[in-house]
Amino acid sequence: MNTAELVAADRRLLWHPFTQQQGWEDDEPPVLIERAQGTTLYDVDGRAYIDGVSSLWCNVHGHRHPVIDAAVREQLDRVAHTTMLGLSHPPAIELAQHLIEIAPPGLGRVFFSDNGSTAVEVALKMAFQWWAQQEGAGRSPGRTAFIRLRNSYHGDTLGSVSVGGIDLFHSLYRPLLFETLLAEPGDAAHLESVLAAHPDQVAAVILEPLVQGAAGMLVHPAGYLRAVRELCDRYGVLLICDEVATGLGRTGRMFACEHEGVGPDFLCLAKGLTGGYLPLAATLTTERIYQGFLGRFDQFRTFFHGHTYTGNPLACAAALATLELFEREHTLDDLAPKIQLLAGLLDELVAPMARVREVRRCGFMVGIELEGFAPGERMGHQVSLVARRRGAIIRPLGDVVVLMPPLAISAPELRRLVAITAAAIAETTAAGAAPLPAAA
Repeated sequence: MNTAELVAADRRLLWHPFTQQQGWEDDEPPVLIERAQGTTLYDVDGRAYIDGVSSLWCNVHGHRHPVIDAAVREQLDRVAHTTMLGLSHPPAIELAQHLIEIAPPGLGRVFFSDNGSTAVEVALKMAFQWWAQQEGAGRSPGRTAFIRLRNSYHGDTLGSVSVGGIDLFHSLYRPLLFETLLAEPGDAAHLESVLAAHPDQVAAVILEPLVQGAAGMLVHPAGYLRAVRELCDRYGVLLICDEVATGLGRTGRMFACEHEGVGPDFLCLAKGLTGGYLPLAATLTTERIYQGFLGRFDQFRTFFHGHTYTGNPLACAAALATLELFEREHTLDDLAPKIQLLAGLLDELVAPMARVREVRRCGFMVGIELEGFAPGERMGHQVSLVARRRGAIIRPLGDVVVLMPPLAISAPELRRLVAITAAAIAETTAAGAAPLPAAA
C-alpha cells in the first residue's frame, strides 16, 4: 500500500491507545514510521524525526543498536519462546542474576511478566497474598489496604488502575476497582497521618519514586522518598516502588531509588528494560517476601499468577544486551553532562517563554507546562503537531509537553530537540517562532 492507502486503512481498522478516534480521523494524517536509526525515526516517505519521547519512554541506547540486534538474532537461532511454567532457560536466569546485582539493596528474587501494568499487578497481588498468609500464622490481621498518591499512574489493568489517581484516566472505572487510601504526594506528614489512622490495615504504599510521570512530570521534594521508606518501616508496611518510567537511567542513575539510598520491598521495571526492543517486565522483591510463599502443596501458598510470555527468551536476550551496554558504553557517566546541557537549554530557550508556566525536570524526564488555554484548545497536542512538522516526535500530557529522549542522544541532537520544542511552543501560542538551528 502507498502512504494514502495506509492512512486510510489505519483510520478504517485500528483503534489507537489513549486516542479520541473521532479526532484521529479529522486530524492531520498520522506519521507512519517505517524504520529507525540511532535516535532518528523515518516515516514511509523518508522524512526524519528526532525520537523525543524514546518511543514512549522505553528506548535507551538508540534504535537498531548493533549489540542488541545481534543478541536478539543469536537468541532467535536458539529458541524464540518457551514457557517458564515448569521450565526455565538461560537468558531468564542470567537476566535475573544481573538485575539482582544492580538493584537496590535487599532485593533478591525476580518475577517476570510483560509490561508495566503487569509488573505492578504482580507486586500488588504478592503484597496482598503475603499478608494474608501472615494472617494464617496468626499475625497482622486485616492488612488489605493500599495507599496511593494523588495523581498517581501505575498502568491500565484493573489492579494498577485501582492504585491510580488521575481522574481523567481512572474515575470511570471506580465501580470495578478495589478501594484504596489516598496520600498527598511529597507530603510525608500527610502520609504518616493516613498510616496512623489505619493501624494494622495497610498492606503497602505504592509510588513512583522522585517523579510522577503520567501526572505531568511532577517532581517530589528531596528527601520525600527516604521519609516514605522510614514511615513504612515504622508502621510495618511494605513499600512498592514503580520504576517503570523512572528506572534504567532516566533520572541520571540506574534506579531513582538510588538517589535517596532506598531499598523497596518491591521494585517494578519495564519500558527500558529491553532497551525499547521487546515487551518485558520484572517485579523484584525480597527474600522475606519470597519465603512467605513457601509451604506444602496442600497449604496452597503458591503465587497463582503467570503470563504466557513470562520471561520470553528473545526479550531477555535484548535486556541482557541493554544492561551490558550500560557498562560497556559508560551510559550513566556520559549522561551526566547531557543532563546539565538539557537543563541549561530549557532554562535558556523554554522557561522564559510567555505561555510556559513551569518547566519540571529530573534527569532526562521533562514536563513543560503551558498556561492560559482551555482544554478544548488542545494546546499541548497542537505543539506536538508543529514539532512533528519541524522534525521531532514529542507527546503531550494535556497541556504539559513531555520530553524524554533516548539516553544515547547526542549533544547536537539534544540542542536541536529543545530548539524545535521551543519553536513549536512559540508558533503554536502565537508568540513568534524562533528560527531553527541548522541540522547537526
